[in-house]
Amino acid sequence: MEFSRLYENLSKWFPSPSECAGAYDIPVIAPTSEPDVTEWIPFNDLSKPFKATQGIHMFVDDYRMKRLWAQPDRYLAILELAGCVASPDFSIYQDTPEALNIYCHYMKHWLAAYWQSYGIKVIPTICWGSEKTFSWCFDGEPTNAPVIVSSVGTQKNPESKKAFLDGYNAMVERLSPTVILLCGEKPKECTGNIVKIAPFYDSIVRRRKNVSV
Repeated sequence: MEFSRLYENLSKWFPSPSECAGAYDIPVIAPTSEPDVTEWIPFNDLSKPFKATQGIHMFVDDYRMKRLWAQPDRYLAILELAGCVASPDFSIYQDTPEALNIYCHYMKHWLAAYWQSYGIKVIPTICWGSEKTFSWCFDGEPTNAPVIVSSVGTQKNPESKKAFLDGYNAMVERLSPTVILLCGEKPKECTGNIVKIAPFYDSIVRRRKNVSV
């Protein structure tokens, strides 16, 4: 084994050229069917085991997901309990160096493909930054398959809303998703077969209301 393969989890799985896409060798996520789950919960609280009726989304703070990258094997048995798992939503920012954004995209895809190799059903999380990320942010994503996106925090500011819609429309054009699972507010401009899922903060608001009653 080459010395370089001891780093960045490559000793666990080194994707072949046929398993990668784009100029940056992004591991490919295989397409899957529409998830058959009754609720979506965040990868946030590991105090209770996940259930086959649950889908796990990754719209949480980056530091909560970094442990998946730091110790990928530790969480396999936990994730296998769920009906499906979204690929990590490592943040891609408009004002972040491009190299760091590409690295976040790579980590997301390496983990998703690694999970799929263990039989975990993975729904690709699609994320983007500025328009210049469109040249690589869809690399490795499946076409004609379900995807999941989040509009949380993008709809109050006109510039952030435009950036979301630009990326959303580029995603629809490039990937032709069969189902778009949407966490957060649905902009009226969005097209496609959209299924809304409740963001995590909705459950917090409900719990607070129940306590105050």
